[in-house]
Amino acid sequence: MLDYSIMKPEGVLVLKPRAPLGKEDFGGLSTVVDAYLSDHAKLRGVLIHARGFPGWENFGGFTAHMHFVREHHRQVERVAVVTDSPIAGIVESLAKHFTSADIRHFPFLDDAQALNWLETA
Repeated sequence: MLDYSIMKPEGVLVLKPRAPLGKEDFGGLSTVVDAYLSDHAKLRGVLIHARGFPGWENFGGFTAHMHFVREHHRQVERVAVVTDSPIAGIVESLAKHFTSADIRHFPFLDDAQALNWLETA
């Protein structure tokens, strides 16, 4: 399950994974992001806020995730990964191979600092 919203004046997509991610999560997310991007050139940033990474429900969830990243990565300036998960460093390193966005890790309780960094893009 993935909670998501776009802070429209700021141009920031907020993602909060709550359970293993499924194909349906990315279908709805794509619709919302594409609607925003129809009126805006880019997203200023993406804030991923999760205590830990929940993984994917199945291979369909993983491929939907990769498809979403492939279709939207050029339209994102910055990504803030806000988590205390020990895999945050690995995710940060791997993500740099899939996007030209500036990626930064923040501790879970520093979501306000992460949002401030995204808004100054």
